[in-house]
Amino acid sequence: MSSRSSRRGIEAVSEAVLAMSRHLEVREVLQTIVSSARELLEAQYAALGVPDDHGGFAQFVVDGVSDEQWKAIGPLPRQHGILAAMLHEATPQRLRDVKRDPRFGGWPSAHPDMADFLGMPVVDGDEILGALFLANKRCATRPPQDRGGFTEEDEELLRTLAAHAAIALTNARLYERSRELTLAGERARIAHELHDAVSQKLFSLRLTAQAASALVARDPERAREELRQVAALAAEAADELRAVVVELRPAALDEDGLLATLRTQVGVLDRAHSARISFGHRHVRALPAAQEEALLRVAQEALHNALRHADAGRVTVSLEGRGRGAVLTVCDDGRGFDPSAVRRAGRHLGLVSMRDRADGVGGGLTVDSAPGRGTVIEMEVPGG
Repeated sequence: MSSRSSRRGIEAVSEAVLAMSRHLEVREVLQTIVSSARELLEAQYAALGVPDDHGGFAQFVVDGVSDEQWKAIGPLPRQHGILAAMLHEATPQRLRDVKRDPRFGGWPSAHPDMADFLGMPVVDGDEILGALFLANKRCATRPPQDRGGFTEEDEELLRTLAAHAAIALTNARLYERSRELTLAGERARIAHELHDAVSQKLFSLRLTAQAASALVARDPERAREELRQVAALAAEAADELRAVVVELRPAALDEDGLLATLRTQVGVLDRAHSARISFGHRHVRALPAAQEEALLRVAQEALHNALRHADAGRVTVSLEGRGRGAVLTVCDDGRGFDPSAVRRAGRHLGLVSMRDRADGVGGGLTVDSAPGRGTVIEMEVPGG
């Protein structure tokens, strides 16, 4: 291999590794690995399968196949034949014509035709994380019938890429595990709030109802007053429970994205509360998963404050693109507060948590509020 082609290969691998490192979600990392491998080795098709414990695949991503083709192909492949050799024996597979290999078991009628094949296990220590494979080497200077197939140099490049892919995939799994632990912490916090807020109101509700019952015969007017208090406490408890239920809903960021998730949560809160709550957005591009989650959590915390503490009649939530990043603004017309006095009193209204979330993704948070003139919370995050 010439020094020039070697340098091109190193640069291409470097670009692929950098692309993988930009993503933290497992699915995004898998897709980036596949597309990087296909582009790097000039293949028509590429795929990566992550095995499950039942002879199938927990995840399987492809590149070079349209959505229509993928749906027509049908069920995912099983761990057999050449795929099994990569997954169970951790051995690379480089074939001139995959259909001529004795382990080849055929494929569905809608499956694209494949000839030359290069497969590489993705390994982390003794653990086989998946199988990465390419098919149909594209050679611009040769007609398809004279295609030379994948070379030993291609195999070495794919081996290097697979090693870095293992690191990226392991990091993504660790990140998702940390998010699960964070979610568990959020649920514990919400449970604590439920105990502190709703339980206290229900306890007061019970005592007030008992007092009303005792007064019915001897002081009907006071009994009626106590019952009005019962109704007010019940309404407050219902609002607390609705807010907790909304927070406990899964964010669905992976399936719906940030805009749809915010729109849904604002809609639910608008129906559940007497305050008018609206959501708007403008020029928002896709953001890294960590940034989207931070924006969602800060929006939830700001809404929580506006509805539970500020007695707001109107709350607006907006998300606007700014360069490659975005700016979230939550504005309410509630009673407002003095941020410095809140800090001195040791009450934070979630401000510390919101600032931590902004700092954690390289963003910034500003709070503009004063008694009697509402609150504006603005959070800006960078893009990917």
